Parts: sequence; structure tokens; C-alpha cells
Amino acid sequence: MHALSAVDLIIVGVYFVVVLAIGTYFRKRSSSATEYFLAGRNVGWIAIGASLFATNISSEHFLGLAGTGSKSGLAVGQFEWLAILILLLLGWVFTPFYLRSGVFTMPEFLERRYGPASRYYLSMVSIVAYVLTKVSIALYAGGMLLEAVVGWDMYTSAVVIVVATGVYTVLGGLAAVIYTDLMQMFILIAGSVALTLIGLNQAGGWDAVVAKTPPEFWSMFRPMDDPDFPWTGIVLGAPIMGVWYWCTDQYIVQRVLSARNLDQARSGTIFAGFLKILPVFILVLPGVITYALTDGEVTGDRAYAWMVTTLLPSGLRGLVVAGLLAALMSSLSAMFNSTSTLLTIDIFKRIKPQAGEASVVRFGRIATGAIVLLGLLWVPFIGKMSDERMFVYLQSVSGYIAPPIAACFLFGILWKRANAYGAMATLLTGLVLGAFRFVLEIQHKSEPFADGLLKFVATVNFLHYAAFLFAVSSVVIVGVSLFTAPPSRSQLTNLTFAEIDRSRPLVAKRNAINAAASVVLVLTLCYLWWTFR
Repeated sequence: MHALSAVDLIIVGVYFVVVLAIGTYFRKRSSSATEYFLAGRNVGWIAIGASLFATNISSEHFLGLAGTGSKSGLAVGQFEWLAILILLLLGWVFTPFYLRSGVFTMPEFLERRYGPASRYYLSMVSIVAYVLTKVSIALYAGGMLLEAVVGWDMYTSAVVIVVATGVYTVLGGLAAVIYTDLMQMFILIAGSVALTLIGLNQAGGWDAVVAKTPPEFWSMFRPMDDPDFPWTGIVLGAPIMGVWYWCTDQYIVQRVLSARNLDQARSGTIFAGFLKILPVFILVLPGVITYALTDGEVTGDRAYAWMVTTLLPSGLRGLVVAGLLAALMSSLSAMFNSTSTLLTIDIFKRIKPQAGEASVVRFGRIATGAIVLLGLLWVPFIGKMSDERMFVYLQSVSGYIAPPIAACFLFGILWKRANAYGAMATLLTGLVLGAFRFVLEIQHKSEPFADGLLKFVATVNFLHYAAFLFAVSSVVIVGVSLFTAPPSRSQLTNLTFAEIDRSRPLVAKRNAINAAASVVLVLTLCYLWWTFR
């Protein structure tokens, strides 16, 4: 455990000052609902791409990717590289419908396509999931890292981060979140690259690291019976979770909704795709380097903190700590703002449709403050979590709630016969089957089942279960929709491929550039997969 030097403290202090200054600046420009919740729908592609990346990379990535890398190598990075393809899906398939419809939230889009019941379901599931998963895991992982790297008490760290993040999010709305994310992206990448290069140098270079680690550490595709990352689960289950997270989750998609036009939104998703190449090399690889430097004695959640405290000199340590804070605060701010948007647009405006712009923004700020308060109230409970529970918790929740939601959005856009009955049947079926697996998994850990169906359901890889759940959801939405009345014309226009109103074209002048960049991105991904096959 190393205390920060004066230089380190100055770097961290400057970081906090800049973040709060951005929030104060955008407070004056966030007087309407569109400005507060969607940054005036006037954000450019660089800021969108940077915000998508920074929002996604949180403290659990530093803890989990490096920790898993130190135990099993690069395979955990598949989730990062698969996200590249899903981001292209967001830009080329989903975004045109979202922008044509002019919605503020994903539940609002689901209501237009299917009806009010679907909207309320997705709103409540999203709000509960944000508070119980994203905030708790981010605070726990961030607290652990800062306690190990800086020496701050976990609870003190969590309170300071929640309050600082809450202040600029409440003040400036989505614009403050996006433009602080832009700054935080550079800090996050710079700190992580510096740590990786120093680690490689200390280990004697790339070849030396390869020589000191098991051969399987460098394979991205694992056998079908691998307990963590079977290739079948990566191919069949992980993309379903990716569609839910990157293409339908308010937490992520709100950045795309803020774009000034389709060109900027699509370019932003492509830029984020290029950025997603990096985590394997700047977050997973440090864990592998730690294994090489310590002969496998330091692994798991201690790996990243060990590198920071052992290898970095004064000054660089402050930069990396600022990067950790940037990762944590960007994700928390996104969660605060997205939850506030759902509470305001999907609940408050439904109860008070006559509310003016000033009232809507005021409620949005109050809602953000309430979520910040919930984050503070959650702090005493985060120390009761263990790292194993944290990642099982995160992966399980994602794998269990993603498939039915992904099915509703995919079939809603691709198949005009999907209707409200099919959507609700799918969402409820997925809820029951997901909860059933989650309960069995918890029970099996405390009191293992004897061999049989219950044990199989409780222990099957979560990626395989996600693929199964998506298959069931697909059958339900198709079957129920075919046996009930078709949707109305108003539920199809500009909401599905078959019913696009081409009299209202979305200008896309950069299509050729975006198409070329997308091809380069896919070819780069294929090269990386071939190299680490």
C-alpha cells in the first residue's frame, strides 16, 4: 500500500476541479428537457464514441479483466472484442429507428412498437437493475482498488466518488456526462497504456511474458467444456447479452440519442468500436503480465492494484489513479443520468403530461439527486460482497434479463408481425426462467443439488443458458404473435424495416466513409481473432 505523493495529489485534485467545472458550465445550458436529458440532440461523433467507451469501462473492468487475465489469460477479452460487432449493429441497424421515432428512452420506443405494458416493464427492470447492479458493483470494485492503490478507506472512497459524480451529473445533465467522458477517455487510456508498457518492460518484453505464462493464456477460443468461456457460449450467448447491453439499454443508447444526426451517431459507434480493441491490451494484458512477474503468486483482484503500487513511480501513479476515478465516475454518472431520464420521462411525464419544461428538468435534477442518495445508502452494504459474488452477480443478472429484452427489440424491428401480446408473453416468460435459474444457482452454492435436472440448470454455463433463454423467447414471441391480432399501422411506421416512412429520409452524407471504416474495423477484428485463435 503506497500513499500518494504531492505530485500525485495535485494530478488527482486537478482532475476533480476540471470535472466539476464542466458540470457547472453545462448547468447554464440545460434548461429544457431535450438539453438536460439528451444534450440538445447536438453531440458530435467523437464525443459520442468517447462517451460510449468511457461509460462502458468502469472500475469492475480494471478489477475483473486484469484479475481474470491473471488467472486464465486473454479469453475474457472476447466480451470486449465481440462488442465491436454489436456496436456496428447499433449504428447500422438500431440507430436509424431510434432517431426516426424521436424517442427519449428505450422503454418509450418499446411502447410505440408494442404498447404501454412493455414500456412499464422495461422501465422498472432497468431502474432496479441500475441501482442493484451497476452502482453496487462499481462502488465495490472502485472501493477495493482505491483502498489497495491509494490507502483510502473503502467507504470514504465510495462516498467521495458518489458525491463528486452526483454534483456534476445533477448540474449539467447528459451534456456534462458526455463531455466529462470525453476528457476521462484520454485519462483512462493514458494511465492504462503507461502501466502496460512499464509492466512489459519490467517483465522483459512481450516474448518474455509469453514464455513465463501457460500457452492457453494466449488463446481467445476455449473448448466447449471450458467452465468460464466455452467457444459455443461466446458465439451463441455473448452476442445476445451484447445486443441487450449495447443496443437496447438506456445506460448506453442515450449517448446515440443525443447525436445531432444519423451520420454523427453512426460514426460515434464506429469510433467506439475501434476503442474497444484496446481493453484486451491495456486491462486484460496487465493481469497476464502480473502472472509473469510474480510466477503466478499474485492473481485475481489483487493483480491490477499490485502493478500500480509496485511498478509505478510518483506522478504516473497519480495519472493511473485519475484513470481509475475516470472509469468509475463516468459509469456512475451515466447510471445516474439514465435512471433519472427513465424516472422523469417514463414515469413523471406519464403521471403529469401537462408539466412544463422547467418542471420536467427540475424533477430530473431531483431524481438524479435521489439516485445519488441511494448510492450513498448502499455504501455500507458493499463491503459485505466478495469478489467472487460480485462477478457471478453481474454476469448472472446480465445473462438472465438480457435474452427476452433483446428478442423483443430484434423481432420488433425485423418482423412486423410481432405484437404486444407476443412481447409481454416473452418478457414474462424470460423473467420467470431467468429468476428460476438465478434462485437455483444461489441455492446450489449454499446446498449443492444431487445429480439431476436441477443441478444441470443450476450449473450450466451462464452463456449457454443465455442462448437457451433467447431461443425460448424467440419461440414465444413468434408463436403468441401469430395466434393473436396483428399490430396496428401506428405500431409499425418507422418502427420496423417493413414500414419505414421514406418521405422523411435521414440525411447520411458520410455513408461511404462510415461503410469503409466499418469494413476496416471488421477486418482488424478478424486479424486479431486469427492471431490469438
